[in-house]
Amino acid sequence: MTAGSTARFGQGFRRFACAALVALLAACGSAPVGPGFYRVERGDTLSKIARSNRQSVSNIVRWNNLANPDAIEVDQVLRVSPPPGSTAGAQRTAPRSSASAAASASTPRDSAADNATASAAPAAPISLVWPTAGQVIRNFDGRDSKGIDIVNSAGSPIVAAAPGTVVYAGNGLRGYGNLLIIKHEGDYLTAYAHNQALFVKEGQAVAQGQKIAEMGSSDNDRVMLHFELRYQGRSIDPARDLPPR
Repeated sequence: MTAGSTARFGQGFRRFACAALVALLAACGSAPVGPGFYRVERGDTLSKIARSNRQSVSNIVRWNNLANPDAIEVDQVLRVSPPPGSTAGAQRTAPRSSASAAASASTPRDSAADNATASAAPAAPISLVWPTAGQVIRNFDGRDSKGIDIVNSAGSPIVAAAPGTVVYAGNGLRGYGNLLIIKHEGDYLTAYAHNQALFVKEGQAVAQGQKIAEMGSSDNDRVMLHFELRYQGRSIDPARDLPPR
């Protein structure tokens, strides 16, 4: 996986569902996102995004597991439509007056608070298992690499690193091929990219260690798994929560 595609995943957990993913899921800039998702642009606020998509701020906060609604980032991908299984009609909000909309859009953001949230450590660790066997050829650095890359042969089994619910299963994010995103307890997400086959669907509950995909090279130049761990929508080093090999 190239540095560019690894970074793009960090921005985009757009068809996330989750948050995250995504929240996905950091430098893909103009790469398209799937339907029902939105890539944050400079000057955006959560209230502005909610108005544009005729949703409530609380819905978008909930769908993306946002701990601080004021701490969204440029190029972050947000789910802006109901996830599978929810009732769209109940999620929508009535139009607001232009005066109240303008007031919300102009609310100042506290950059210091944003930075503090971005650097906040997880409240509790997550217990992971390795998502696949193979050699780690790229580690997390938080800049160009938002996760780890593991190589093995095509068809090698990919398993859920922790129990959770599938919030994205598809290939709508350019550069990641067949992608899975799983939501876990404690505001965590894991993402699995470049699979040759997917065996779970959105909304499906999965157990830790359950086979969810097979390793492949979809939208990539070699067979590998790109694996990410996210906390409250931000990428963190999965190596600290994976058992030693």
